[in-house]
Amino acid sequence: MSLRPLKVYLHVPKQMTERTLRPLSLVFAAWLITTSTVAAQPARVHSPDATGEWMVAKQIARIKIVDCDGRLWGVVAWEAQPGTDTKNPDPTLRNRPTLGMPILLGMQPSKPNRWEGQIYNSEDGHTYSASISLVDPATLRVQGCFLGFLCGGENWTRVETQDTPAAKTPPKSTTGRKAATTQPEPTEDVCLKILGTTGFSHERGLK
Repeated sequence: MSLRPLKVYLHVPKQMTERTLRPLSLVFAAWLITTSTVAAQPARVHSPDATGEWMVAKQIARIKIVDCDGRLWGVVAWEAQPGTDTKNPDPTLRNRPTLGMPILLGMQPSKPNRWEGQIYNSEDGHTYSASISLVDPATLRVQGCFLGFLCGGENWTRVETQDTPAAKTPPKSTTGRKAATTQPEPTEDVCLKILGTTGFSHERGLK
């Protein structure tokens, strides 16, 4: 028994002439090129980025992290209630507002997705060795150690642009004072205050 080749016939109606089929073939060829190009493109990979605004664990302040010449600095961008740096070891700085004060100091990359430097805690006036790392794009892990031990940490939550305090009614204060709010400060201005002024406050009284 011999096997005959299987022929597939494409029935083309008489009204579909070569003049009609030619544009269709061009369209099909363009579709193939577009599909191949899209498939060949690699998926975009977003690099970890700790810059932006973050709500601290107690939700009493937001910290704006900026990149200044390759180092990350974090300043208080919003606070539920106005405060002063009363525990600062330098008596001349105990009346300065905590709003705008740097608390993450010169964080440098140490490992992928991790930065190390110092953190200032205005609640006790101490400066700690610290590290920050991204748990995920919306969660920042902040850890600090005093004299190499007594380590502790907390998670900060990323604040979206539309959630800036200026767009909301300030929280009521139990002391009768209005909560401090401020428009987001451009990164260039934050870096200028930190790096462009000799003897900036974090260098004079946070250690």
